[in-house]
Amino acid sequence: MRIARLKSGEICLVQGEWLIDVSASLADLPAVRYPYPRHDALVAGLSQLKAKMEEAARTGPRYPLSSAVLASPIANPGKIVAAPVNYAKHLLEARADRQIHNDKQIEEIQRVGCFLKASSSVVGPGEGVWLRFPERRTDHEVELAVVIGRRASQVSARDALHYVAGYCIGLDITLRGPEERSFRKSIDSYTVLGPWLVTADEIPDPGALSMSIKVNGQTRQSANTRQLILDVPSLIAWCSSWYTLEPGDVLVSGTPEGVGELKPGDVMEAELESVGSMRVAVNLYRGEDA
Repeated sequence: MRIARLKSGEICLVQGEWLIDVSASLADLPAVRYPYPRHDALVAGLSQLKAKMEEAARTGPRYPLSSAVLASPIANPGKIVAAPVNYAKHLLEARADRQIHNDKQIEEIQRVGCFLKASSSVVGPGEGVWLRFPERRTDHEVELAVVIGRRASQVSARDALHYVAGYCIGLDITLRGPEERSFRKSIDSYTVLGPWLVTADEIPDPGALSMSIKVNGQTRQSANTRQLILDVPSLIAWCSSWYTLEPGDVLVSGTPEGVGELKPGDVMEAELESVGSMRVAVNLYRGEDA
């Protein structure tokens, strides 16, 4: 199942070149009161909602995918956990480029651990990336994004994939500079998730997926998740030993070599095997009132 969310709020199933509105099925989600839960309600209830979504798709309104403005398929991720330098060639690339390492020692992922990105940085492909500091280098980083489906704490790598709701493409947009990594990567719109959520039953092995990104038609990054230093089950197990992972939390698994600078007016085209592709415009941020 492929679940998309429109910027206008509708929840849709992706069927070929069409989006089928199944928003009516969300009426069965449990009502919540303040204080609100720390998870995404749709993801938490996904196993119960699947049959109702399929039923709603028989009669739901249809929209052409080509004209849809897609938001992040995960509306309310509690946290974004990101894996740094999780491809060996990117580790070498980061160590060799002063603009990437900024005179800081780049350590292996096993030594430095993961880092958190603000959930307020999340957008969908149709919303675009908005560069706040055009005078500084800002890079693209394409990644496999893993969406947690149920609460996970201290799970084993052997069992880790049972806690996955699905997968999508993740773009970890990165401002280079001396500030802490989480600070530079948590700017509004600097986490792009999309184009939709592909449920885990459609991707039994996330460890053999090709991914790539083009900028203005030129390939910048191209790799396969089999090249991950820590694979998806190992990452889930490791992160769940530090944090309790909640439904809708997103684990961004790391980027391969080939990171490169973005400029206003650029167009990124990211592709992930078994998931799909998405186009994301790069814009100059001029303030909310511009």
